[in-house]
Amino acid sequence: MRRVCLTLPTNRPCAGAVADIVAEAAHGAREFGVEVHVVVLDSSDEASRAVHRKAVDALPEAPGVVVHHLDEDAQRAFLTGAAVRSGAAEPERLVDLMLPDGVSYGACTNRAFLVAEALGCSSVHRRDSDSGYQEHAGAPVHPLHQELAFLGERADRAKERATSSRLDPASAHLPVALVGGSFIGEMSVDLDEIRTLDPAVYERVVTLSVPDDHPSLWRARLVADAFRGAGTEPFTADRTTLGRLAPTRVDMCNVALGREVYASLPLPPARDTIGSDYFLLHAVHGARLPAVLHNRHIVNHHTPERRTGDGFLAYQVRLAKYFLAVPALHAVHTGMAARGTALLDAAGHLRTSAVTDLVRDAASGDPAAGARRLDVLDRAYRALGGRWARAADHLAGQRADLLAGARADMEDFAVLLDAWPALTGASRNQELVTT
Repeated sequence: MRRVCLTLPTNRPCAGAVADIVAEAAHGAREFGVEVHVVVLDSSDEASRAVHRKAVDALPEAPGVVVHHLDEDAQRAFLTGAAVRSGAAEPERLVDLMLPDGVSYGACTNRAFLVAEALGCSSVHRRDSDSGYQEHAGAPVHPLHQELAFLGERADRAKERATSSRLDPASAHLPVALVGGSFIGEMSVDLDEIRTLDPAVYERVVTLSVPDDHPSLWRARLVADAFRGAGTEPFTADRTTLGRLAPTRVDMCNVALGREVYASLPLPPARDTIGSDYFLLHAVHGARLPAVLHNRHIVNHHTPERRTGDGFLAYQVRLAKYFLAVPALHAVHTGMAARGTALLDAAGHLRTSAVTDLVRDAASGDPAAGARRLDVLDRAYRALGGRWARAADHLAGQRADLLAGARADMEDFAVLLDAWPALTGASRNQELVTT
């Protein structure tokens, strides 16, 4: 029986999201005859973990659904065993990269990839704890339905069922490697207050998400669309497009990847950096692997902690680190696109070493580019005044660490890439003890 991993990484209270994702798993198991392993990677505080555990225990059994609730102790034990078995020279460093002391959007998903390998799954389907499902005709609109319908299918056969197709005939023999949608509702990055306060400042800030070498016409369009997802149009009927999928059309709360992708490449494990978990979307696009875009968009909402006090300042650090990461990541994305199908081996799987070389080169990029970006952000925040000026002071006090961290993050990514094939292999034989 086909096994798939539906994962929910979380560091906040989200008992409702846990129940919703298990209901989505039950839908997938019932409609497609698969075994869905729901993996809740729980990094929340002790009280929240207890609530989550109680919520899991109270869920009715669903045929074909297996729920794994792993706190950080269970995750660390699993990762340590896999890292040691992999034969890595520094297993402790690998564990720290995969389970760091702090928020890492890439690392939490990397853990899901390795757990999926241990469970014998063929794909990973990711959701977030600050999002929910649309409803249509009185029922939730589950992205898993389209993910299971297309992921792993030969592209030429998937073409027969897709609403539309832009499939390159040269890729017709390959399986669909990615299925994704976007979100509706609030912006994925919490910048709406800036847009309300001063649209010109908003444009200057959002422009930092666009690589410096993009043509001005493209830059304007990218800025206008940045972090907006699929807008506000609600779901009314299914639409699917097969082809080469632009990374900007997909959100990581609404994505599924085949193991031919994540068994070869991890995500950047950068701490406190939003957007670091989108790397594999660019890898799939660069390698010209077939993908399906659907319109079962998730409903996005922001949790209160990122808008007040220490949570607000912590979020600004994560945003600044993302802006600092853009030039290096763009260099890698461009390199992957230039190599195209040369990124693939004979079986159509991504070649780890081909990407590692690009990451190492990007790690030695121009540090002045990062300094200029921090200068732009500083002037923008100070122009807004109030708490934004205080955020500018906070970032200025960390300037040296932020600049050094941007380089170190890429170096860490290269280290993890080197170890990844051995880690995924070791994970397949590693015992998983859940809570």
